Amino acid sequence: MKLLWNLAWIAIFFPLQAFADPGLDEAIVRLQHEWAIVNYRTPAEKQDAAFDTLAGMAQDVVQRYPGKAEPMVWKAIILTSEAKVKGGFSALGLARNARNLLLEAERIDPTALHGSIYTSLGSLYYKVPGWPIGFGDRKKAEKYLLRAMELNPEGIDANYFYGDLMLQEGNYDLAIEYLNKALSAPARPGREIADRGRREEIQVDLKRAQESR
Repeated sequence: MKLLWNLAWIAIFFPLQAFADPGLDEAIVRLQHEWAIVNYRTPAEKQDAAFDTLAGMAQDVVQRYPGKAEPMVWKAIILTSEAKVKGGFSALGLARNARNLLLEAERIDPTALHGSIYTSLGSLYYKVPGWPIGFGDRKKAEKYLLRAMELNPEGIDANYFYGDLMLQEGNYDLAIEYLNKALSAPARPGREIADRGRREEIQVDLKRAQESR
């Protein structure tokens, strides 16, 4: 599948203070938009190839901006999404690569992208199987997600993943609390597709938590 760069998104308002270089800002906006298209609007049977293509595009941005945390974070997010689609042992390699990128990004700028490093690490650590198969660790996941919410208390993603973790842990009251908080998170300008897709996932989790409580 050929991913199309939608140049119109360059002009959409985005938190420019997050980046020192407008070229980097433009590249990150493009990656965010293409990720949302692949993750939420691409047929399941085409997602693997699409994420693989997008990971290559993200690597190009990483190489163009060495020493910048933001491209590493977005390549990690794309690899994590590809791992989810791919499944099996090959997915574990992608997940490890994503974790390594996030840890490297943390060393550069732990607050990059409003805590997205910790949101992504947290989601990885509870979605990946634990030892001896993988590196999954629920305690680490919770620690990272709590740190993400310290940096971005109203963020839709950090609250969603923490709520999802609590749901998996059987803590339904906390799950409902954080999922509702995620559902009421402020809209992110220029990220309407991602917000819409995430809210649909939140609604699914909320229903499960309410029915299980």
